[in-house]
Amino acid sequence: MKMTVKKTSELTVSELLEIVKARIKVFVVEQECPYQEVDEQDDDAIHMILRVDGVLAGYTRIVSHADHEHVSFGRVLVAKEFRKHHLGRQIVSATIDQIKETYPGRDIKIAAQSYLGSFYESFGFKAVSEVYLEDEIPHLDMELKVIE
Repeated sequence: MKMTVKKTSELTVSELLEIVKARIKVFVVEQECPYQEVDEQDDDAIHMILRVDGVLAGYTRIVSHADHEHVSFGRVLVAKEFRKHHLGRQIVSATIDQIKETYPGRDIKIAAQSYLGSFYESFGFKAVSEVYLEDEIPHLDMELKVIE
C-alpha cells in the first residue's frame, strides 16, 4: 500500500484522469447521482491517493470549507474491488493527519452522507446539523475539533 499526497497542480494528466474516472464511477454511476462531479474546488485541492499494488484503491480530496474557517475533505471513496478491507478507515485517518499537518489548529467540517455518521463519529466527528438532501442524497454536517 502506498499513500500519495499531491496538490492539483502537481498531478500528472494520467493521475488526474484516473482520479476523475474513479470519482465518476463511484459518485455518479454507482450512486446514480448526476451532478457536477469535477468542480472549482478541484482547482486548489490536495488529493490523497491510496494505491494497492499500483491500483487506485482509495481517495479523498482536501479543500477549504465554504465558511473559510474550517478545512474540509470529501469525495471519500474506496474502489469497489477494495471494499471490506478497512481502507476507508485508513484513507480518512491519513486525510485527518494531513489536514493537521498542513493546516495546524484548524477544525475540520465535512458534509457526510448520513448513513456514514457513525463511521465519522468513530474519528471524533460530531453532527452539527440535521439531515438534509444534497443532490437527493441525505447528508449531515459534521465537525471535528482539532486539539493542539
